[in-house]
Amino acid sequence: MGTVALAVTDGMLHFELSVAYEVFGADLSRLADPWYSVTVCGPGPVRFGRFRMEPDHGLDRLPYADMVIVPGWADVDEEPPTELVDAVRAAHEAGARVASLCTGAFVLAAAGLLDGRRATTHWAHTDVLAARYPRVEVDPDVLYVDNGSVLTSAGKAAAMDLCLHLVRLDHGSAVANTVARRLVVPPHRAGGQAQFVTAPVPAQDDHPLAALFPWATERLDQALTVEDLARRANMSSRNLGRHFRSVTGTTPLQWLLTQRIRRAQELLETTGDSVDAIAEATGMGTATTLRRHFNRTIGVPPDTYRRTFRSSRGR
Repeated sequence: MGTVALAVTDGMLHFELSVAYEVFGADLSRLADPWYSVTVCGPGPVRFGRFRMEPDHGLDRLPYADMVIVPGWADVDEEPPTELVDAVRAAHEAGARVASLCTGAFVLAAAGLLDGRRATTHWAHTDVLAARYPRVEVDPDVLYVDNGSVLTSAGKAAAMDLCLHLVRLDHGSAVANTVARRLVVPPHRAGGQAQFVTAPVPAQDDHPLAALFPWATERLDQALTVEDLARRANMSSRNLGRHFRSVTGTTPLQWLLTQRIRRAQELLETTGDSVDAIAEATGMGTATTLRRHFNRTIGVPPDTYRRTFRSSRGR
């Protein structure tokens, strides 16, 4: 993906706009060259909160972008501006990948891009989205939904998750993880993870599992068990499970599996190691086990993932 157009209008949510600009607008060509070229498109000077912005171009430039990002906007009780809806629809028809952050999903729905598709938005507004656009299959319990050329995210932190997911699609897991480390955010939260957990994954090392996470990720080649993790954390298995659920929203075993799959992705992208060798390096044991979990999680077998990744890099 080359050009990223941020579609802005009066009353948009500046947090989501900032997230998209920080991920795609920073010069990270040292990680992947070419990196994204970002342009801000709007109907003219726009206001949001106490801020005022002068876009680079009008909304008529959206159809010329490779990817269009629609940040959230504050007043979901009002219909999105017609000129914004029309421009987003035209961009998609021209072949652009279109992604909404938070309540930007209302713009995509008004444009008809979500008809017959699964989509999400901030959990506080999913009922409104479903009632207003009954042809949309609204899922209130996920962080983001990827329909290929149309993507939607839940609110706030989930906007960052979707942006990193887009980087991962375009440049691979290793680059996306580096971007995440630069922003001091978790490198990957699966789109299917619940929107609301008792506590978000913390960026600071101020929780009971802070030392356990790096210890475990450095030993993914080993057959770690819940008991191993509990012993390292100096707590019971039951107590460990409670902390994992509170901090990550998932179980210790599921967290471990996710880390193993992400490591496998990186090895498939960056090495020529066989699937057997990668299975051993990620603690999966056998190629059969790796293929089963990888296919279920990613949607394609490891060999297909490697071929697809290298083909896309060649293009």
